[in-house]
Amino acid sequence: MAPRGPIAQLWDLVLTWYIVDMAHSERQIVVGDRGRLVLPAAVRAALGIARGTRLLLSTETDGSLRLRPYRAVAEESRGLLAGLTPAGASLVDELFAERRAEAALENDE
Repeated sequence: MAPRGPIAQLWDLVLTWYIVDMAHSERQIVVGDRGRLVLPAAVRAALGIARGTRLLLSTETDGSLRLRPYRAVAEESRGLLAGLTPAGASLVDELFAERRAEAALENDE
């Protein structure tokens, strides 16, 4: 298994903290005007959610809602497709080569 970078290691620590300290805690909230929900201040503070923080809301198959910060979703997805290319191959270099070949063909026409 390849060594994990410092961001991935930090995310592991945050995830562990979340599971130990925050997971399975329940708080009652009420749907307000225009369908708005207010997250309790303790939850916002503990998760680092401030005004303007973008969250992804998903509905689960059991009817529950799940809120995740976009940065967490991006970190989970990072490297998802990394195993699709051979070791040492550069998709960027391959794309540039294809574009150069296409441009050369257009210039020859």
